[in-house]
Amino acid sequence: MTNFSPILLDWYSKNKRELPWRNTINPYRIWLSEIILQQTRVDQGMGYYLKFTEKYETIKDLSEASEDEVLSLWKGLGYYSRGRNLRKAAIQVMDEFDGVFPKDFKSLKKLKGVGDYSAAAIASFAFKEKIAVLDGNVYRVLSRLFNINTAIDSSAGKKQFWELANSLISDKHPDTFNQAIMEFGALQCKPKKPNCEICVFNDQCEALQEGEIANLPFKAKKIKKKNRFLNFFYSEQNDSIQLEKRGEKDIWANMYQFPLQEDIGGFEDRNEEILWETKHLLTHQNLFCRFYRSNSAIRNADFIKLNDLENYATPRVIENFLERYFK
Repeated sequence: MTNFSPILLDWYSKNKRELPWRNTINPYRIWLSEIILQQTRVDQGMGYYLKFTEKYETIKDLSEASEDEVLSLWKGLGYYSRGRNLRKAAIQVMDEFDGVFPKDFKSLKKLKGVGDYSAAAIASFAFKEKIAVLDGNVYRVLSRLFNINTAIDSSAGKKQFWELANSLISDKHPDTFNQAIMEFGALQCKPKKPNCEICVFNDQCEALQEGEIANLPFKAKKIKKKNRFLNFFYSEQNDSIQLEKRGEKDIWANMYQFPLQEDIGGFEDRNEEILWETKHLLTHQNLFCRFYRSNSAIRNADFIKLNDLENYATPRVIENFLERYFK
């Protein structure tokens, strides 16, 4: 498909969204946007990007922030390991790269939390390195255009798509090409019900011709989820509530929650009043959560003023409870 790049770039020039990280070649800001937008919709990530760039104008500012400060600003975005790695990578840049952001794919991959995709995106967008960016949007576009049913989560699939994407990338405008193919996947070649009738590639798309659009891209592995049963105990005194800080392992590392007891295999009977019960879904776990009223203080937990809660990073399920309870 020799005309793929010019057709794609022309489509992008007419349809692209105006996003703040597209108007800069500052690697720090591009890196921030890429980490924030992992597993996150653009409309949700936009606000977080603006908050982070306002509070931490430079990589040095971010490196000097505490983990609690960063996680508090990250609150509500989910996948909190990204926030922790954001701070660690900022410290790396200051300590290992003398405060200068790495400028190529290989060096960028040394940063905490930066994998192949993020490294390629930063190298391309900030430094115009000719290297393809592969995210879910790109996999979907290429698998459909070329009717590829190799599993994208297999070693063979990753190699095949990597080679294909790099064979198509524009020589003169690798940065714009990568932006364009991701945007095309996000706006035109969508996961469900893409409008193939107005697609600029509809006369060349092999999956469309074979009736395979809905079946691509193909994944081989299915995630087996673990069920967990969590009992949270809500204790309130004098406009303060008790919170405890989680450890460094397991979900929600170093975040704050109500005192917790976990049951194995299912909920056990308890005498306390149940305030709320909900199911919280994570990538690899189903969390069944019960919130109980505790009429006495709980050991090893601190009382935090309600007015100070915004300074404490809490998991989404805790935020959801507080919103319901105080509503």
